[in-house]
Amino acid sequence: MALKHSTMVLYSDALDIASHRTRIVLAEKGIAVNIIYVDSNNPPEDLLTINPYNTLPTLVDRDLVLYEAGIITEYLDERFPHPPLLPVYPVARAKCRLMIHRIEHDWLTLINIIQKGKKNEADDARKNLRGQLITIAPVFSEAPYFLSEDFTLADCCLAPMLWRLISLGVELPSQTKPIGDYMNRLFARDSFKASLSELERELRD
Repeated sequence: MALKHSTMVLYSDALDIASHRTRIVLAEKGIAVNIIYVDSNNPPEDLLTINPYNTLPTLVDRDLVLYEAGIITEYLDERFPHPPLLPVYPVARAKCRLMIHRIEHDWLTLINIIQKGKKNEADDARKNLRGQLITIAPVFSEAPYFLSEDFTLADCCLAPMLWRLISLGVELPSQTKPIGDYMNRLFARDSFKASLSELERELRD
C-alpha cells in the first residue's frame, strides 16, 4: 500500500547517477519536491513498503509510486510539460529515446564496472569509456546539446556521467574539446547546479 504524501517526494541516493538524473529533471522543471536522501545500504522502512525492488530513485506523487529513472523522468516531463524535455515530433522523440538507451547500455554499464568491478575489469572499462568518448567527441560540436538544439532528457542522462569522469579516473585528451565545451554548458545551467547533492559537489572540488 503506497504511502500518501501531500507533496511530491523523491527518495534519492546522494551519489547515484540515476538519482542525480532525476534531480536534474525536477530542477529543470522547477517542481516543488521533498528530496529524502537515503543510505542505499540502510533504507528506511517506508521505502521498503512502497518499492518492492528497494531501488533508488523512487518517486511518490500522492498515490502514485514510480521507480527506475527513465520511467520517472518521462512521467515528470508529461506531468509538467514546460519546459519540454522531449522533442515534439515522433521521429525526433524516438531518436532521443534511442540515444538515452545507448547512453545507459554503452556508457553507464562501463561506469558501473568502473565503480564495482575488479581492478582489471575497472581498468579495462575505464580505457573503453575513454576510447568511446574520444571517438564520439566531434558529434558534440554539431549542436549546443547532445544531438539537439534544445536541452533534453538525453542531456539529463548524460550530465551526471560527465560530472563524475574525473572522480572515476577517466581523463579526456585535448581532442575531446567539444565534449569539454558541452560539459561547461551543462554544468553552468542553474538546474544542474541546483540538482547537486553536497557529496556530488565534492566530486569536483
